[in-house]
Parts: sequence; structure tokens; C-alpha cells
Amino acid sequence: MSSILFHQEDILFRLKNIKKIKSWIEKTIIQEKGILGDLNFIFCTDNYLHKINLEYLHHDTFTDIITFDYTQGKRISGDIFISIERVRENAKKFNQTIDNELNRVLIHGVLHLMGYKDKTPKEKETMRAKEDFYLTLFS
Repeated sequence: MSSILFHQEDILFRLKNIKKIKSWIEKTIIQEKGILGDLNFIFCTDNYLHKINLEYLHHDTFTDIITFDYTQGKRISGDIFISIERVRENAKKFNQTIDNELNRVLIHGVLHLMGYKDKTPKEKETMRAKEDFYLTLFS
């Protein structure tokens, strides 16, 4: 049985529109020719995510998202950690609503699990275009 689950670590946070978000994520995976496996979204604080970044990736930086990929073949699975503090800060910085910024980060993590990267300028451009496209399908 496949699942999309939402958790919190070190923060009180309640996701809005859970059914709509789950459906949107599943449709994104299908449109990208994938199969939904098990996805865990873990909402947390900057400090919680920073510790994960240090321990597992050896990066001493704050970030909005870290994705652990357990995908096998086309079956998309993973743990996606998201700093709600960073999402709120980035929403202000980019003049977005918190919900819009959170949706971008959610789908960004899913796209990583589907093989999209964002290290080079070309990869970033492709990732941003995919995010923008799938964000239009949410609204």
C-alpha cells in the first residue's frame, strides 16, 4: 500500500488542504510517469534540519528542504524534511504567501525523488520550470 504522510518534529505545524495536496502530489508523480510509493513529509525547525544537514550531508548551512531518496525504479519513495521557519522566511523574501512557498518546496522534494537535480544553472532552470508548471496544476 502506498502512502503520503505528514509529520512534525520539533515544531507545531498543521498543513492545510491535506487531501488536495496528496491528490496533487500523486497526479504529479503519475504525470512524470512514476508510481507512488511511500512519501513522508517531515515539517521541522531550522535547527532540526541544520542538524540533519550537518550529520548526513556534512553541510553547515540552513536550508528549506532535505530529501532522502528511497525510490526503486519508477516507485517514488522518500523522506522529505522541510523547515517551516525557512519556508516562512523565503515566502517574505520572494513576496509569496506561505502556502505558495510551501507548495513549491513540497513539489521540489517530489521532483528530486523523480530524478530532477538543481546543482547546475541548466538543472535549476529545468527544476524551476517543473515547479512552476505543477504549481499551476494545484490552483
